[in-house]
Amino acid sequence: MYSVPLVSVILVTWNSGVYLPNCLSALAAQSLSDFEVIVIDNKSTDDSMLQAEKGWPELHLIIQYLDANFGFAIANNLGVHLARGKWIALLNADAFPEPDWLEKLLNAAEQNPQYSMFSSRQIQYNLPDYLDGAGDAYHVSGLAWRNYYNYPANEYGVMQKEVFSPCAAAALYSREEFLKVDGFDEDYFSYFEDVDLGFRLRLSGAKCLYVPDAVVRHVGSASTGKRSDFSVYYGYRNLIWTFIKDMPSPYIWLFLPLHVSTLIFFFLYLTARGQGKAISRAIWDALYGLPNVLAKRKHIQKDIEINPRDLLQIMSTGLLEPYREFLNRNASK
Repeated sequence: MYSVPLVSVILVTWNSGVYLPNCLSALAAQSLSDFEVIVIDNKSTDDSMLQAEKGWPELHLIIQYLDANFGFAIANNLGVHLARGKWIALLNADAFPEPDWLEKLLNAAEQNPQYSMFSSRQIQYNLPDYLDGAGDAYHVSGLAWRNYYNYPANEYGVMQKEVFSPCAAAALYSREEFLKVDGFDEDYFSYFEDVDLGFRLRLSGAKCLYVPDAVVRHVGSASTGKRSDFSVYYGYRNLIWTFIKDMPSPYIWLFLPLHVSTLIFFFLYLTARGQGKAISRAIWDALYGLPNVLAKRKHIQKDIEINPRDLLQIMSTGLLEPYREFLNRNASK
């Protein structure tokens, strides 16, 4: 009989055999030992789970097999319901934490009890001189991005500070707060679900702290591809749903024209890049799903515990900021 762990680390996998051994080895090397690892497999067809079953006896490893690929949101929610820890650490299979990663996150949580979400410092695995992210930013147009993505790692993201929300590739959440807002929206399948979760947690009064000492090395988009039609479809569909569901009044009306104009810009850009079908389907399906989204909005907005003006203080508001971030993200290194 195992004692109740302090932390439950949740790994969602799908054909992650190339990365999973490195991820599990990194977890086995953690300086903090009071944690369990819950692997939720979305019906992988490679040998990744065979590797997990045979190795790492030093980890308290729980494996749950799903009979289809249900996506990131459903799989993580299942993992949280199986978890026993006070804290939930989400980790992508292609994210490899430093040995003191969990220890640094838990130290930050203990020293900053006013926060219930914690974001890691993500370094690009294939370009270790550059950041993969330092927490997530949310713009009033509805766009979101990882802070300092593609910026030099030795110059940026070195200070602990409050950010809008964590990137779920390597994040720590209070399990109680996660369940309070019903976890990830399972209609999202994949992409933007962590931004939506962070937004709803914000509306419930939670705050997020970026912890620069908690470091992971992240490959990024290992399963779906960074510029795939899959990522375009789910990214933009879910971006629209998040803005409609979560942006409180009166800001939803104030920023709606900016939201629409931003979508028009990216529709034209992606069409020119040959992904017009993907972005068109994303917008169409987002609009088709609006009745359901509006019903969720009614439920979310009636229970907000934060002054909308305070929420605006942590959002990005610069008119050109999203386009600058977009150009930097697409810059080659």
